[in-house]
Amino acid sequence: MYKIKTLNKISSAGLSLLPKENYSISDNEEAPDGIILRSFDMHTMELPESLLAVGRAGAGVNNIPIDKCSEKGILVFNTPGANANAVKELVIAGLILSSRNVIGGIKWAESLEGQADVAKTVEKGKSNYTGPEIKGKTLGVLGLGAIGVLVANAAIGLGMNVIGCYNTVLHDYAKSNLHKDVEVTNDRSFVYENSDYISIHLPSKSDTKQMFNAAVFEKMKKGVRIINMARSNLVNDADIIKALESGQVSCYVTDFPTEEVLGANNVIPIPHLGASTPESEENCAYMAALQVKNYLECGNIKNSVNFPDLEVEYKGGVRVCVVAKATAEDGITAAIAKSGLRIKDKASASSKDICYWIIDVEGDAPDAKAFENTDGVISVRVIR
Repeated sequence: MYKIKTLNKISSAGLSLLPKENYSISDNEEAPDGIILRSFDMHTMELPESLLAVGRAGAGVNNIPIDKCSEKGILVFNTPGANANAVKELVIAGLILSSRNVIGGIKWAESLEGQADVAKTVEKGKSNYTGPEIKGKTLGVLGLGAIGVLVANAAIGLGMNVIGCYNTVLHDYAKSNLHKDVEVTNDRSFVYENSDYISIHLPSKSDTKQMFNAAVFEKMKKGVRIINMARSNLVNDADIIKALESGQVSCYVTDFPTEEVLGANNVIPIPHLGASTPESEENCAYMAALQVKNYLECGNIKNSVNFPDLEVEYKGGVRVCVVAKATAEDGITAAIAKSGLRIKDKASASSKDICYWIIDVEGDAPDAKAFENTDGVISVRVIR
């Protein structure tokens, strides 16, 4: 019986993948094999010794202590692409809201309640809320992952010119799915200089935090409109407020409002609604539960953010799963040779400084200590 702890309300569509005869699911489980969560902050949480895997129903994992999990051999999964359509739709809404001043017009119209001849007042005052159409304008999309590709393609469909910017490598997903009319580059300065609108789709990492600052805003076209549905710490709040005040940036739409930007002129703060659709929540929960299930039951890894992906068909029997530092590879090979195991199949994969092994053996389950005593081995698990 596998024990799963939920740290947020998780869609039943995902949890239904974990049958009751094999899984116990609770929000107060003290010794879970797996955790499934959305936005709960795990940084101050004591990680249970029993924990093998964490499934994040979403793409961002800044609420999970990745380094601590890696040290303990705990896999962390995310669900890239599961909420991509939901975020894409909100980006398109943000593009239009940033241009047409719909929100300002609505607030003004609501203020007319109780006045006489509202229709005539509306006709007189509507010119104060005009704004440009997005058709024919240029959108710069920074980041060509699952969301960025969908945004770029949708903008092409709306008649925009689109520049898509990748970091170092244009991944196969983008190559296969990006609309042929999207201009592709890895030169961010080119995007800044030529875009009327910029949509940010970058992860929060040490080299991206605060990357949108005064120096970068100065490189952009005057009056640019910026949509940030990625993470708040990518943008320097003080600098964007100054850029808004000077007119260098004409509007800032953010799904991650902070105390600093709330109340600033020409900021449209959205309360983190990017993935807040029932479809997205179901997709993310389903994907997270499936990945945790596949790892617990079969040892297979897909979409891990801290360990290498490795999938080997499991046909039953005894399977040994070894998590180790990359430097332990020779030692593991030697331990396998000394163990006398009758090996049916074995595979390994490395990522950064971590190596993961799947070893299918014949006969009885081996003594895990044969591997645990090898320098660099982090954890050993036997599935049968």
